[in-house]
Amino acid sequence: MTVPTEAALIAANPLRDPRDRRIPRLAGPCAVVMFGVTGDLARKKLLPALYDLANRGLLPPGFSLVGFARRDWTDEDFDRQVYDAVRAHARTPFRDAVWRQLSEGIRFVRGEFAEDEAFDNLAATLAKLDRERGTGGNYAFYLSVPPRAFPEVVGQLKRSGLSTPQPEHGRMPWRRVVIEKPFGHDLASARELNRTLDSVFPASAVFRIDHYLGKETVQNLLALRFANELFEPIWNRGYVDHVQITMAEDIGIGGRAGYYDGIGAARDVIQNHLLQLLALTAMEEPVSFAAESLRAEKQKVLSAVKLPDNLALGTARGQYSAGWQGGIEVIGFLEEDGIPASSTTETYAAVRLDIDTRRWAGVPFYLRTGKRLPTRMTEIAVMFQRAPHLPFAATDTQELGQNALVIRVQPDEGVTLRFGSKVPGSAMEVRDVNMDFAYGESFTEASPEAYERLLLDVLIGDPPLFPRQEEVELSWQILDPIENFWASQGKPEQYPAGSAGPPGADELMARDGRAWRRI
Repeated sequence: MTVPTEAALIAANPLRDPRDRRIPRLAGPCAVVMFGVTGDLARKKLLPALYDLANRGLLPPGFSLVGFARRDWTDEDFDRQVYDAVRAHARTPFRDAVWRQLSEGIRFVRGEFAEDEAFDNLAATLAKLDRERGTGGNYAFYLSVPPRAFPEVVGQLKRSGLSTPQPEHGRMPWRRVVIEKPFGHDLASARELNRTLDSVFPASAVFRIDHYLGKETVQNLLALRFANELFEPIWNRGYVDHVQITMAEDIGIGGRAGYYDGIGAARDVIQNHLLQLLALTAMEEPVSFAAESLRAEKQKVLSAVKLPDNLALGTARGQYSAGWQGGIEVIGFLEEDGIPASSTTETYAAVRLDIDTRRWAGVPFYLRTGKRLPTRMTEIAVMFQRAPHLPFAATDTQELGQNALVIRVQPDEGVTLRFGSKVPGSAMEVRDVNMDFAYGESFTEASPEAYERLLLDVLIGDPPLFPRQEEVELSWQILDPIENFWASQGKPEQYPAGSAGPPGADELMARDGRAWRRI
């Protein structure tokens, strides 16, 4: 018997024309099993995002949520935990009717990852939900757990049969697994993790989640580049001087010492978030926005990345020391709870990368990230070459900087175009001015949280925004030589909390005759 695919079932519905933008994408019958429901990510992001999807009418009436943890909770206890998380962190207004419908499908399974019985109970709970709630055997397993637990959880899903669906009523249910970063801690561990996943789930069922790719502004980068003719002719080495990609945080490590020490800023942010932003900025136009086309173009960019010949001159790293942040005196990284005084983990990382393609040859991409910096912001700044200024006297343009197109990813989502304009008056004086587009001013609808978009994509089975295995491994091939070099260089430079980073980062740019944009 031929089992119809989801796409065929949708196409058979004459009311679901995929060209009709008025009809939102809706998840079909399904259940989400969340491992790690007691963590901050689940409480602050994942559980509220599921409620927000339900509040927007994007989840089916029988949608079910199963929490798995070692806490001695009943279904009612877990229900209360979800309720508290939703009331504290949901983006959309709380509505009793929506909560009651969502609450009816909430279940909890207690157990350890090593307990066969716990996973057998999980399988029985899901089978019961299929009968009572009509979830149809469609399950998404969200692994919000430490990476070291991935193999054990995935192995238990295989042993209990939960990873392998059986045909039901002429259709094949789906099973999907969602993996949170980091995807390994180097190339070897990433490949081992991929082998583990491949032994249990097909590649199409593995969703490696990078929440930055779910942000509206990141997706708008694709629209900005490929829906407009304005930028494409100048999006190349003939006009672009360099590109700066920045993710700055004004907070320290908080209570994440156990995770952060030994990982550091580069593994935590550059390997995933910033290299993905680089790939989207530099890639060629895809044939379509289908997953294979989009991922293929990103993969081409990552495979063409070239490291600096001298890593001592082309990279910089630092550790924040005690200082002042927002008028409050704060401690340094080495004084944080759980951080040993001998730690060489960096809290700031900067690197120059080149892309060996015809479009970008000779155009450096500068990536930086850090904690305890002056402000929280993420942006992509495309810096254009300076005009020769032949008709102007030197004094006419002394206040003029470089033209720039700045894509603000967070927190003030939008786009800024910076160019020179004459200052009113009798003299010819040219100074920088900005043209701003802000999401909050141009659209009445608030942007959904990144996890809303990505969770919905998992439930629908739409993978373009999820990096595939090859992208992850290419990213580690870029970062591993840098990490190996840093490991032989002793402690990172110190920089005061609240400052813009270590002196070495400014020196990195100064050697190329450039400067970082102000944070």
